[in-house]
Amino acid sequence: MRGPRATSIQISAAQQDVLQRIQRQQTADQRLVRRASLILALAAHPCIEAVARQLGLTRVTVRAWRDRWLEATEVLQRAELEQTPRQLRRLIELILDDAPRPGKPATFGPEQIVQIIAVACEPPEQSGRPISHWTPRELADEVQKRRIVAKISPRSVGRFLKRGRVAAPPQPLLAQCRP
Repeated sequence: MRGPRATSIQISAAQQDVLQRIQRQQTADQRLVRRASLILALAAHPCIEAVARQLGLTRVTVRAWRDRWLEATEVLQRAELEQTPRQLRRLIELILDDAPRPGKPATFGPEQIVQIIAVACEPPEQSGRPISHWTPRELADEVQKRRIVAKISPRSVGRFLKRGRVAAPPQPLLAQCRP
């Protein structure tokens, strides 16, 4: 017994031209090149298993991009009639681009992180703190006091400081001078 018949995708000559241009473009994002190749391969041969094997991808990946292309078929056909070739290319690149991923947006922006690190570089005495070195708790308290952030945990402050640390080289950087 055979499985269900593979759903084939149809691409027009204009769409094929755009996909081939993306595929050949030296400066194109490799994800776009891979996905354009995938769509072209599916148009030539609708077997998901064969295309996955040919391109070294999983069947799940090939099926996902085939389904995404099929969902966009009507929009692509309309765009071909109403838009310029450049606009059609932009639309195809949009379709082949990554979908927005779920997840919580960042709590702290790059500017805030830079300001937190700047405060950490200041001597604590300058802020009226009776300590010689910043602790994550003291630093979190200080950046909240300065209203750089509304609220931050000492653990988050510690992560920001640890992320920027450069490992010490195993050997001295400068050569030793002999007398």
